[in-house]
Amino acid sequence: MTEQLFRRYADYVETHFGIRLPAEKKTLLETRLFKLFNSSDDPEFKDAESFLAYLCQDKSGRADNILADAITTNHTFFMREKDHFRYFSEAVLPYWAGQSGEKDLRTWCAACSTGEEAYTLAMLIQDFFALQPGWDLSLLATDLSREALATARQGIYEQNVLRELPLHWQRQYFQPAGPGRVRITSELRAQVVYRQFNLMEPYFPFKRRFHTIFCRNVMIYFDAPTREALVRKFYEFLEPGGFLFIGHSEVIDRNTVPFAYVMPSVYRRM
Repeated sequence: MTEQLFRRYADYVETHFGIRLPAEKKTLLETRLFKLFNSSDDPEFKDAESFLAYLCQDKSGRADNILADAITTNHTFFMREKDHFRYFSEAVLPYWAGQSGEKDLRTWCAACSTGEEAYTLAMLIQDFFALQPGWDLSLLATDLSREALATARQGIYEQNVLRELPLHWQRQYFQPAGPGRVRITSELRAQVVYRQFNLMEPYFPFKRRFHTIFCRNVMIYFDAPTREALVRKFYEFLEPGGFLFIGHSEVIDRNTVPFAYVMPSVYRRM
């Protein structure tokens, strides 16, 4: 792939997905596209030039989905950045349990990847509300990648993920799924609603605001104007008093959006 062709791909990715592809990502893009071209008999996928032409003229969204699967890195695990989950369990859930007269907890896990973060939240929510029946505890989890979402919906993981999880979670929320594998129980899977969603969409289609939004380790791939625009949307789609969790390597400019600082990488709409 020539430098000029890589730059055209990088411009397309940033415009459509908000993700920056610096020059050092050229080899990564080449490798992933090479795998795509080798695994397909589709004439549009014979080389990088023809695939880019297909991307630019396709109106169905199919090409964007394929490229999104190729460029996204789905690195995540259960209980990642534990202090966030501890605060969510010990402060956020008790606060909303005492505030919501509708018994309706609305949580959005944006950029959920392969589901570990969303299921961690679901287990914490189930634990907290176990003795409080009648609550709507469904959780929205979205991601750009169809492949990641397919894994998340299946809820099947390597058995070694259990080593870092509480024993009662292992017993209550997981079941055997063949040699060396476990699966999230159907009851917990039913609590999480997975949807494909591009955070660069100009309008968010949600009818109601959320009590909590998790969007962690995603905005590091965006430039400053894209981050600021996305944070403003998060602010608009949070209930007053709502919480926003971002990654520990990410920051929010509170001069542009009036979030209150709570703790490292946790903010609140007051």
